[in-house]
Amino acid sequence: MKNKIIIFLVLTALFQTAILKAQTPSDALMMEKNELCIALIYQNDKWDEYWEGTLLRDNQNIGVLTRNTFMPMLAYGVTKKFNIITSLPYVETEASRGQMVGASGLQDFGIFIKYQPYELKKESGSLSTFISGGFSLPVSPYLSDYMPFSLGLGTQEFSLRGIIKYEHKSGIYLRGSYAYLHRTTTEAERDYYYADGSHYTTTMDVPSASTADLALGCWLLNKSIQLEAGYIQQSAFSGDDIRRQNAGQPTNKMDMTSGNARLRYFPNLIKGLSFMAGYSEVFSGRNIGKSTIISGGITYQFILKKAQS
Repeated sequence: MKNKIIIFLVLTALFQTAILKAQTPSDALMMEKNELCIALIYQNDKWDEYWEGTLLRDNQNIGVLTRNTFMPMLAYGVTKKFNIITSLPYVETEASRGQMVGASGLQDFGIFIKYQPYELKKESGSLSTFISGGFSLPVSPYLSDYMPFSLGLGTQEFSLRGIIKYEHKSGIYLRGSYAYLHRTTTEAERDYYYADGSHYTTTMDVPSASTADLALGCWLLNKSIQLEAGYIQQSAFSGDDIRRQNAGQPTNKMDMTSGNARLRYFPNLIKGLSFMAGYSEVFSGRNIGKSTIISGGITYQFILKKAQS
C-alpha cells in the first residue's frame, strides 16, 4: 500500500564532506555554485502485512509484496544559497502469491528548489534554516487504482518544506523538518467507486498530507563516515479506509510512523564519490503496508564550470 514512493525517496539523505555537498529536498545541505551531483539510488521495499484501516492483517492472495525502485537524481547549485533538484524513479512491483500480475515503468518526475535564508556560524557550532518546494507529476500512463501494485498515486503533487539544523563543532547534528504535500486528483479505469459514499465518476480525489521528521547524526574519521538515525511521521488530512476484503485505492487515508538508519562513506581514492546504505521500517500505519526498506546508492559530484574571476 505504500504507493507514493517519492515520500521515501526524499528520506535517503545525500550528504558530502568538506566543501563537497550533495542534497535532497528534505536534508539541510546546499551545493556550491555551479556544482553538479549525479546520484543513483536503489530501494527494495517488502511487506507481508498491511493495515486495513487500523487493522493489521495479512493477505494470502498477495503473500509478500515487493517493490523495487531505481531512481536517478540530479542536483545543481545555481548559487550557494539556491539549488535545483530533479528525480525520475523507475518502479517494479510483484507479489509472491496469487494471480495478480505486478507492474513496472517510470513513475513521477519531480523537480524541487531549495533556498537557505539564514545561517549563523559560531565557534561552538552552526545553525541553519532552509525552505524547499517542489512539483511532481506522472510521466507514464500507469494505473493508479491498481493497488497495491500501482507504481504511484497518479496525481500531481505540490510540496513546501521548512528545515532547521544545528551542528555542533564535534560533528554531532540535529535536524528537523515539516512539509505540506498538496495532491490533486487521479483517473481510474472504472466509472464508479465507493469512498464514504458512491461516486459515479472516473476521477478520484487524492488526500493531501503532511510529513514531519527528526534526525540525529554525526560525522566520524575526519568526515569520511556519516551515521544518522531518523524518525518520520506522515499524516493525511482526509480520506477513507480500505473496506474489509477490498483492495486499497488512491482515496484512502494513508498514515504512517517509521524509523530509519543511514550510513555514508567517502573513499579517499576518488574525490567527489560516495556510497550510501540505509534501512527503514514502518512501525505503525493506516491503509499502508508494514514495510521494511533496504536502500543503497552511489553519488558523484563535481564543479560543472569554474566561476569567473
